[in-house]
Amino acid sequence: MIASDIHGSAYYCEKLKQRFLEEGAEKLILLGDLLYHGARNPLPKDYDTLKTAEILNSLKEHIVCVRGNCDSDVDGMVLSFPIRAEFALLPLDRANLILTHGHLEPPVLGENDILVNGHFHVPAFERRENYRYLNCGSVSIPKENSPHSYLICENGSFSWKNILTGECFREEHI
Repeated sequence: MIASDIHGSAYYCEKLKQRFLEEGAEKLILLGDLLYHGARNPLPKDYDTLKTAEILNSLKEHIVCVRGNCDSDVDGMVLSFPIRAEFALLPLDRANLILTHGHLEPPVLGENDILVNGHFHVPAFERRENYRYLNCGSVSIPKENSPHSYLICENGSFSWKNILTGECFREEHI
C-alpha cells in the first residue's frame, strides 16, 4: 500500500490506517509530507500533528518512508520510524519501484523502473522517456478534483482507491 501527503490530518490518517488493515497489506509505503500542511496548503480536516504521529507510530513495523518537502528533522522526535531517506528502491518481479516524494530531481531511471511519488496531489500513470511514472495522489489534500486516495500494488497491478470508500477508481497493469 502506497500513500502520500497526509499533512497532519488525524481524520484522514485514521482512514488510511483503517484501509491498511482492511487491505491486509504487507507494507505501508509513505511518500512524505506526513505531519505538516505547508504554507501553500489549507489546513486539512482535523489537523493534529501529534495525533497523526500516534496513528502512524501504531503501524511502525509496517512502514517504509521517504522524506517530503514539508517533513523536518524535528518530526523524527515524534515518529518511531525513519523518515529522512530522499529515495528508496523496491524490486518487483519485472520492475523496480523508485520511491520519492517528488520535489527533487529523480535519479537516472531505466526501462524497467517505475518512478512513484506524491507531492503533486493528483493520481497519475504515464510512460515517460524510458520509464513509467506513478503518482498515488493525496491522502488529505487532493487536487484537480481527484479523490482522497492511496495506491495498492499487487501482482503487477496498481489500483488507485478512494480512502473514504475503499473503492477502486483506476487500475493499471505493468
